[in-house]
Amino acid sequence: MSVAVEIFGFFIAALGLLMLGVTLTHSSWRVSTVHGNVITTSTIFENLWYSCATDSLGVYNCWEFPSMLALSGYIQACRALMITAIFLGFLGLFLGMVGLRCTNIGDLEPSRKTKLAATAGALNILAGVCGIVTISWYAFHITRDFFDPLYPGTKYELGPALYLGWSASLLAILGGICLFSNCCGSRNQDQGASIRLPYKAPAMPAKSLAARLPTSASDEEGDSSFGKYGKNAYV
Repeated sequence: MSVAVEIFGFFIAALGLLMLGVTLTHSSWRVSTVHGNVITTSTIFENLWYSCATDSLGVYNCWEFPSMLALSGYIQACRALMITAIFLGFLGLFLGMVGLRCTNIGDLEPSRKTKLAATAGALNILAGVCGIVTISWYAFHITRDFFDPLYPGTKYELGPALYLGWSASLLAILGGICLFSNCCGSRNQDQGASIRLPYKAPAMPAKSLAARLPTSASDEEGDSSFGKYGKNAYV
């Protein structure tokens, strides 16, 4: 059962990592809202790297952000956090492949494989936390500007990439928890199984030990001959 939990956690974390990669490159992190607009001629959607605009005919143009230093601080931080999350996820995926008990890579000892799998679980949890922080921070700025009546710029709504990112982060955290908790539990079981109490033979009194020992044939013959001839037979 523990091996099945390890495999389940590994594949769930791998799926979360794949979805995080799709989220990073997705174009619709935020989409311009039609709320309060009578006539809408174009729709704007953006992510961390570029902005696109499409008209009613379906023709759209995209342009990258011209300067990283000209961007808002939270967008730069979101870029760094997403890249960190994907890096941690890849590292956890590699360590998980080596540390699973159903694999035989590197011919490692079971104790070392358990430590590697637990480390992989911790890295996947950190990757999921970085993803959740990034998505939530970005969504906070969208909702803050949307509900601000004095905001002069274009208002946006949450794009589908944010929901994908939340799901990916939760999957990465779930897979990491399965790996980490299961490996720690199996390590405790292995340590408990390896502890053996020293064997101590039960104490036996000398009288009972002598009573259990069989008498030899020579002793029996000597006793019988002594009783047959008596004490004065050899005088």
